[in-house]
Amino acid sequence: MKIKVVFYSMFGHIYNLAEAVAEGAREVEGAEVELLQVPELVPDDVLEKSGSKKAREVFAHIPTAKPSDLEDADAIIFGTPTRFGNMCAQMRNFLDQTGGLWAQGALIGKVGSVFTSTGTQHGGQETTLTSFHITLLHHGMVIVGLPYSEARQMTLEEISGGSPYGATTIAGTDGSRMPSENELAMARFQGRHVADIAARLAGK
Repeated sequence: MKIKVVFYSMFGHIYNLAEAVAEGAREVEGAEVELLQVPELVPDDVLEKSGSKKAREVFAHIPTAKPSDLEDADAIIFGTPTRFGNMCAQMRNFLDQTGGLWAQGALIGKVGSVFTSTGTQHGGQETTLTSFHITLLHHGMVIVGLPYSEARQMTLEEISGGSPYGATTIAGTDGSRMPSENELAMARFQGRHVADIAARLAGK
């Protein structure tokens, strides 16, 4: 059973969540988990000025995704930062290249799930997740979120991401806040939950 975690990360927040998602998915027997990152669109000089070029070195070892990589997956868990309440351009560009898969019905029946990050507490986490789901539905995927049985999303003890639509983190307006243990735990739960449902659908 193949689980693909496909993400875009600029400063490492989504990468950290992606690693936690993968860790959770690997807890399910028979799950083969692969991390992939979508191609960068921002020029090197802009990445350098923003400080993200250095930050991206941490996960430079993660292979670059191609649309064809999705075809043999039983489940695909996507991770994207939020841009004005939507997925980032890099992820949108990648998904816009999956028209061939759509024409073949190649993703129909596969499990799809999404996680995200925002700069602020109310920066569009839920709109990013639910608007991402629209693309997955067009592909005929079976959407899985983060059920309330994962009670960490209801905490009032700390400022934390998390919603029934997927795991999230709050990066801070300057990007200095990395995912908390509470947020990473939700990401691990999501990975495990997705892999478990994919296994059931595969009859394993």
